[in-house]
Amino acid sequence: MKYYIIAGEASGDLHGANLMKELFKKDPMAEIRFWGGDLMQQTGGTLVKHYRDLAFMGFAEVVQNLKTILNNIKICKEDILAFKPDVLIFIDYPGFNMRIAKWAKPLGFKMHYYISPQIWAWKESRIKAIKRDVDHMYIILPFEKEFYEQKHNFAVEFVGHPLIDAIHNRKAADKEQFRKDNNLDDRPVIALLPGSRKQEIAKMLSLMLSVVDDFADYQFVIAGAPSQDYSFYKQFLTNERVHFISNQTYDLLSIAHAALVTSGTATLETALFKVPEVVCYKGGWISYQIAKRIITLKYISLVNLIMDKEVVKELIQEELNKKNIKTELTKILTPQYRENLLKQYDLLEKKLGGKGASEKTAALIIKHLT
Repeated sequence: MKYYIIAGEASGDLHGANLMKELFKKDPMAEIRFWGGDLMQQTGGTLVKHYRDLAFMGFAEVVQNLKTILNNIKICKEDILAFKPDVLIFIDYPGFNMRIAKWAKPLGFKMHYYISPQIWAWKESRIKAIKRDVDHMYIILPFEKEFYEQKHNFAVEFVGHPLIDAIHNRKAADKEQFRKDNNLDDRPVIALLPGSRKQEIAKMLSLMLSVVDDFADYQFVIAGAPSQDYSFYKQFLTNERVHFISNQTYDLLSIAHAALVTSGTATLETALFKVPEVVCYKGGWISYQIAKRIITLKYISLVNLIMDKEVVKELIQEELNKKNIKTELTKILTPQYRENLLKQYDLLEKKLGGKGASEKTAALIIKHLT
């Protein structure tokens, strides 16, 4: 069968790659074209466009790049018509994917959505378009099932969270060799995960690095995003106690003692590696003012949302400053605080439903198609 997959971010690239592996296992004759990244490209199939050309952050930036976005939509539609897939598989990225779904549904294409848009956070009105344009929805967060089925009378299938698979299936690096290869000494490591887009990286790193000299007994390591070159990060490497690694975030988390993490999927990844963390977020003033008026969630991190309570500290907007970062980082370095936090992480993992999300989703897609 012919599959057309659209992922528009780094996390979608990871989950898309794992889904593709399972589709190829179950359907050896599979033909796959996709919008994604390096991980999906390494898996096989044909890359149409890389997500680094799609990632626009915030309301203001979207408006500024509207012409590019509309052109990408045009390219996507033309490519789908030329490929004639048996199914379109959308991975999150709703601003783009829901536009494609609305266009493609009347043409008779099958619509499968893996990793729901976070309409429980904002734009709940999108449920109308989802019910109209999506044939099958595969959800990865336990609370989403109640949201869709009980609140909106739309059947969904909970498959578990694919991050559990991604972490479990990774080839673990030799920790001592990893330290040696990256010029790290024996001091505990504080990992810095500043995001994947240039503007958020610049904003987050400048704040995260402000506390380096307050923690002389630790070494700080920046996790470089695969979508950005070393030349971009070089401007931040002015302190000899700050190191940089690229495209090895999981290996870094496997040795990290604590972490400062930009809000997003990385907050959940850090928790699944059992690393105490402080969640950081600071957006542009205009984007934040708009967002806080339309998003009514109690929390911004997946960890807290899934647990429905504050498990990890969130420093948002003006609260994200040097004083607060130092205070909260000091807390998660203390033994008693860490012990309590790690117990909550164990409960979090149980809530996520165990291994097998990618395999279950691939099996369900093929089942529905055949």
